[in-house]
Amino acid sequence: MAERNRPGDAGDPADDEVFDDAVDDAESEDDVEDTPVSRGGTAVAERTKGEPKKKKEARRTGFFGRIGGFFREVVSELRKVIWPTRKELLTYTTIVIVFVTIMTTIVGFLDYGFGKAIFWAFGGK
Repeated sequence: MAERNRPGDAGDPADDEVFDDAVDDAESEDDVEDTPVSRGGTAVAERTKGEPKKKKEARRTGFFGRIGGFFREVVSELRKVIWPTRKELLTYTTIVIVFVTIMTTIVGFLDYGFGKAIFWAFGGK
């Protein structure tokens, strides 16, 4: 039985044609990376429309500037958090405590049972 080449497999001539077209359409080598390439049915979102994005210039900051930036980013992320209400927090806490209690009981019984079985198998007291 012969194998079928799926789109995106190595050696698929359809992929070579699509890639060649994308390279021909690009104005320079830098645009080749931003040009979307179709892989036979796979949805590929365009990375840029119009002009390619310019890279941000790396700004040199001192040690304390980086620490301050870190804390500003932490505060920014914490503002995005959806905090649970008191009722939700109590519900989640109760669920965790009940689950841990059940699992500890199961592990304790298994440990006790396996311990008795080992003593019985090896002639313990």
